[in-house]
Amino acid sequence: MRKVIEFLGLKRSIVGLLTMVVLVGLGEKMAERFLPLYLIALGASPLIPGLLNGMDNLLSALYSYPGGWLTERIGYKRALAVFNLIAMGGYLIVIAVPHWIAVVVGSVFFLSWTALSLPATMELVSTVLPKNKRTMGVSVHSLVRRIPMALGPVIGGGLIDLYGVTMGIRLSFTVAFILGAVSLLIQQGMIEERPEKKEPSAGGLRALIALMPKELKALLASDILIRFCEQMPYAYLAIWAMQSPQGARISGTEFGILTAIEMVVALLIYVPVAYLADKGSKKPFVLITFFNFTIFPVVLLFSTGFGMLIVAFVVRGLKEFGEPTRKALIMDLAPEGKKASTFGSYYLVRDTIVSLAAFAGAWLWQVSPAVNLGVAALCGALGTLLFAVTGKERA
Repeated sequence: MRKVIEFLGLKRSIVGLLTMVVLVGLGEKMAERFLPLYLIALGASPLIPGLLNGMDNLLSALYSYPGGWLTERIGYKRALAVFNLIAMGGYLIVIAVPHWIAVVVGSVFFLSWTALSLPATMELVSTVLPKNKRTMGVSVHSLVRRIPMALGPVIGGGLIDLYGVTMGIRLSFTVAFILGAVSLLIQQGMIEERPEKKEPSAGGLRALIALMPKELKALLASDILIRFCEQMPYAYLAIWAMQSPQGARISGTEFGILTAIEMVVALLIYVPVAYLADKGSKKPFVLITFFNFTIFPVVLLFSTGFGMLIVAFVVRGLKEFGEPTRKALIMDLAPEGKKASTFGSYYLVRDTIVSLAAFAGAWLWQVSPAVNLGVAALCGALGTLLFAVTGKERA
């Protein structure tokens, strides 16, 4: 058991982080995947889910940099607590006011959790674990994060089938608030803060971008195109599968099962890929990931039955093949002493630009789902080719 714990990098602070990830993630994913259905049920137009997805990307970008800055200022333990409280405030707004505008306002807070907490998470992993265990640490975090991502939509879809869209999703948000409170207590008891805190990076965002080595900037350019591929159809996955005349018109529970299949596939590949990536080159694993991002919208376009949807979501699970490796690569290329803020600035630049893809995806979906999915695949192909040519692992 000691060897397993050492192999997976399961130190006390990492275990506390993983516990928090499970509890917060379970509550979040019970409702988040069904937000498009909830918005429409509350009277929003079909354009609003796409606009909300665009806002999600934009907010994720804007939150990433202050998330890294605050982490360097007060430490990752206190920062994670602050970010959790912000998300819980968003849940309260949605629970208290059953109106689609309240959902949009509340989402400004509860959608912040991932973007705000990611720099703190990466800082914790890079501080607690040695360099030859960082990919494993990030991979175990990603693996555990997929457990609630798999279970949450199944539970949330079941609540929708039992109580209807409106009541089922409100119940999901209530559970999310309770789990957030429990995770806050556990996190404060288990995560150990580092003895020294770093001063926030001087010079602001422009200085941090200037400090990025050209290899990290090349990865960033490729990653932006790949996220265009992902985000253009993202807000419409549930609508395509459950309500679109061209889709399979499956139930909420069946869509939850598809999400679970995606997460199980990801879970099966995380640890072996992390082990191999820590031992050798990271680039091939990132390249395979980018390829899987690219082919998902193509497979989805031809998924007009539940069987083909299973194939599509297996491919979607395989897109996680090298995602932890990509994050570990960012941390390796980031300047020493500025990893949290560099990580935050990387995501700020990426997601600010990618938010345009989500807005464009809403417009393209109105033209035709096929146009949306085709343009998404083209962006993915360009990003994959760019990284194949320019991607490097050492600054």
